Amino acid sequence: MVKFIQPEEVLPLRSLVLRNGKPFSACVFEGDDRYDTFHLGFVADDQIRSIASFMKNDFFPDMGSGYQLRGMATHPDFNGRGYGAALILFAVDYLKEYQIDYLWCNARSSAASFYKKLGFSTDSPEFDIPGIGFHYEMKLNLK
Repeated sequence: MVKFIQPEEVLPLRSLVLRNGKPFSACVFEGDDRYDTFHLGFVADDQIRSIASFMKNDFFPDMGSGYQLRGMATHPDFNGRGYGAALILFAVDYLKEYQIDYLWCNARSSAASFYKKLGFSTDSPEFDIPGIGFHYEMKLNLK
């Protein structure tokens, strides 16, 4: 089940999956607490198994109003169950209600095919985020 969660609830999975076990304080993103940011969790057996954060960010200003997907992670024991896809589909429906034009992300290269299956397009050559890894800019038009 997808539900809205608090910023601090994303930190355990961000640490485990995205930041190699770094302290939670190193897993907080600028903008996590902004009024127009929201965080989603997929809950199974009363535990958050997958997370994603969505932040207002008009990265492609000529494309209208945009949101950035950040910090998406699924616990390794629960990969491949559709939890991450459920989070994105929920967010897409939610963002469409608010007339948002597009959703974008810096997708890890290893996850690019996941995003493509959901309709995202690649908008950049591969690039390295030092200390994090290789990524692509990807975008999903919502209109």
